[in-house]
Amino acid sequence: MSGVPGVPGVIALVDEGLGNSAYLVDLGDGRALAVDASRDLRRLRGAAAGSGLRVTFAAETHLHADFLSGAVQLAADEGARVLASAAGERQFPHTGLKDGDEVDLGGLRLQVLATPGHTGEHLAFLLLDGDRPLGVFTGGSLIVGSAARTDLVSPDRTVELARAQYASVRRLLTLSDDLPVWPTHGAGSFCSAPPGADRTTTIGRERTTNPLLVGIGGPPAGEDEFVSRLLAGLGTYPTYFGRLGELNRRGPALVPVPVTPSALSVDDVLALQGRGAQVVDVRPVEAFAAGHVPGSLSNPLRPAFGTWLGWLADPERPVVVVCDRPTPHDVDDRDNVDEMDEVVWQALKVGFDNVVGELAGGLRAWRDAGLPVTATSVVSASEAAGDTGRTTVLDVRQDSEFAAGHVPGAVHLELGRLLDPEAVAAIRPGPVLVMCGHGERAMSAASLLLAAGRTDVAVLAGGPDDLCAATGTDLARGPAVSGSPAVSEGAGERS
Repeated sequence: MSGVPGVPGVIALVDEGLGNSAYLVDLGDGRALAVDASRDLRRLRGAAAGSGLRVTFAAETHLHADFLSGAVQLAADEGARVLASAAGERQFPHTGLKDGDEVDLGGLRLQVLATPGHTGEHLAFLLLDGDRPLGVFTGGSLIVGSAARTDLVSPDRTVELARAQYASVRRLLTLSDDLPVWPTHGAGSFCSAPPGADRTTTIGRERTTNPLLVGIGGPPAGEDEFVSRLLAGLGTYPTYFGRLGELNRRGPALVPVPVTPSALSVDDVLALQGRGAQVVDVRPVEAFAAGHVPGSLSNPLRPAFGTWLGWLADPERPVVVVCDRPTPHDVDDRDNVDEMDEVVWQALKVGFDNVVGELAGGLRAWRDAGLPVTATSVVSASEAAGDTGRTTVLDVRQDSEFAAGHVPGAVHLELGRLLDPEAVAAIRPGPVLVMCGHGERAMSAASLLLAAGRTDVAVLAGGPDDLCAATGTDLARGPAVSGSPAVSEGAGERS
């Protein structure tokens, strides 16, 4: 949480896990405007309370695919007036807006700019004090160093929306160079934001430095060049993106408070598994490796937990959590209780309302009940270096990460692809060493392989730099060879 430099009364609330920012605007009389608030309203409400503010307006730039909106909750709990595009056809009470509309916030005003592209009904909001522009909330149109992806609505509309995105960005560039730009999507977002620490920018900075807009050795990029560059940068995105836009249009269900789920006995968990429940283990990599419930998904609790839960788990199946902590009934340390709250809030944010409880007593209770436990190995680069000839080295990072530098001969399958049985079946029989950058995604991948029936699976502690150093090889660069079989020739070979 931080104030926006040079603009008193505007607070940016950054969600590091999703790579997004929400904004809280002090309207000067004890009331506030929230822009693109997620369903997890804890930090926004904390910021409002700390400033003595009540949220009376909740503005939405677009139908979000990467998180459920908190606007409906703000309307129900605080009477906030929801401001959103009329073209979005939302099925809950809101003020439907179109291009050129203005909303009087009581001293400040919002001017509506239609900016289709990231979505078809996308809006930007110009914040005005009288006739003086203070900044513009650009959602997923103009963002720091890029513009958000246009392939989330429908594959058939990707190019059409990319051309609309170009027109929207060009329109925003008619604003003054010194005007602050407050995007929703930022670094770490799967909605296509480049890496970098900056979450806000200015019109002038984007005009002169944005790689989609700056011509190469010549005039500014035209529409065709913009579209080509934008589409070339599109990678994969979490599967849950395909359903949240519609959930946001209908209006997310209200969140019950408190959200901490029940503690479940071993018998409860077994009964739930019999009815199709999935076990998600949120403990650190090392703890999962030492022993876990057979078939469980490893997804260590961290800022990106919600993203990977949404990508790898089934939203239609109940979720039982293993986190190895004292049960809420026995604990005095609030930090332990808050850990489970964090799990549930991140799940709710990506549309998982199905966390039914946690295994009371954690894995120790499971062991004490005499039930089987599965373990897997975490190996250092030096330990792995001597056995690369017969081992399939599986790199589960994103395409762009793999292309930037990987172990020669490594098989590349993005983590999300391991949900495809055919992709898993294509991996050569025998031992598999899974790697990512730090270990969390690799252990998630290992858990999926184990659940699919693979047995000789280990996880590398570290990343490709570490294994290359241990084997005396240089990193290979460039994408995986298209059409090649998912078979490793051994990480020790040079490419």
